[in-house]
Amino acid sequence: MKGRVVLLDQVAGRAAAALMVDGHLADVLIDAPEDAGPMPGAIYRAVADRPMKGQGGVTVSMGTAKGFLKQAGGVSPGDKMLVQVTGPAEAGKAAPVSTKILFKSRYAIVTPDAPGINVSRRIRDEAERDRLLEVAHAAMEGAPEGFGAILRSAAEEVDDDALEADIAAMRDLATAVMADTAGAPEILVDAPDAHHLAWRDWADPDPDEVIDVPGCFEIHGVIEAVEAALSARVDLAGGATAYVEPTRALVAVDVNTGGDTSLAAGLKANLALARALPRVLRIKGLGGQITLDLAPMPKKDRRVLEDALRRAFREDGAEVVLAGWTPLGCYELQKKRDRPPLSGLWPASASA
Repeated sequence: MKGRVVLLDQVAGRAAAALMVDGHLADVLIDAPEDAGPMPGAIYRAVADRPMKGQGGVTVSMGTAKGFLKQAGGVSPGDKMLVQVTGPAEAGKAAPVSTKILFKSRYAIVTPDAPGINVSRRIRDEAERDRLLEVAHAAMEGAPEGFGAILRSAAEEVDDDALEADIAAMRDLATAVMADTAGAPEILVDAPDAHHLAWRDWADPDPDEVIDVPGCFEIHGVIEAVEAALSARVDLAGGATAYVEPTRALVAVDVNTGGDTSLAAGLKANLALARALPRVLRIKGLGGQITLDLAPMPKKDRRVLEDALRRAFREDGAEVVLAGWTPLGCYELQKKRDRPPLSGLWPASASA
């Protein structure tokens, strides 16, 4: 299977999508069970409950669910607000939420609380940037004061009419939702399902083929690829391996050089891990604190590894903080939790 192929299927009765690039699994999405709680992207009308002393935030009631709002300065119990879920909720905990709501579509993001229109930095052609700004300004006419928009990289070279319609749809949705502040706590906009996320977020570049046939996961080897991705072992370039194992406190990554006994074996294995890590974490749905127990290498090579990690995550688009080295020689980073772990979503019966 050559090229960039998107497959849409059902797994255990839930929507699922896979992105295959030249026959290799690049990403996978699957809807959570209905009882899993609030999912990232959902928008709620909420009421502030009580501040969580020592945690710098406040819990909010969202109807049948609870949320936790960080940096809730000026928020008092009983205040009404609109919030958006920013990450999956851990078992027994409130879902993380934010009052900075984003309305994201295939080509644009409408930002009700951030005025101005901006274009993705990945679009570098000045003439194209000017065209996109012109279309966006036209599409945002009539939006409430304070609304803004961000043109995503997928908008590059998109037809004016299609782009304007995409932005206008998000503008209208944002206008209606942001005005819907009266009433009891409840969900206003559902989280996007796996098929919608695939359409929205795998558009840059456009896929060479979209396969929407029941059973396509089994036919095209997606199930086997996901089963392999669920293993702790990750095979790296050059014969090196890594083991990625989540614990309650952090995600531990152990790097091994394999059969390579050359002087540069450690550096080569660590660089292979750096290039693969964003994809591995994305597929596995892992985030939070991540500790890399790297293969032995000279301290003088640390800068090379740091640059490789920074470049890999920048190209991936993941939100990360590269914290640095520990006294014991491990490397720490923190990645935003933006989806549930794949291990908790993929049913054991999928490969049966």
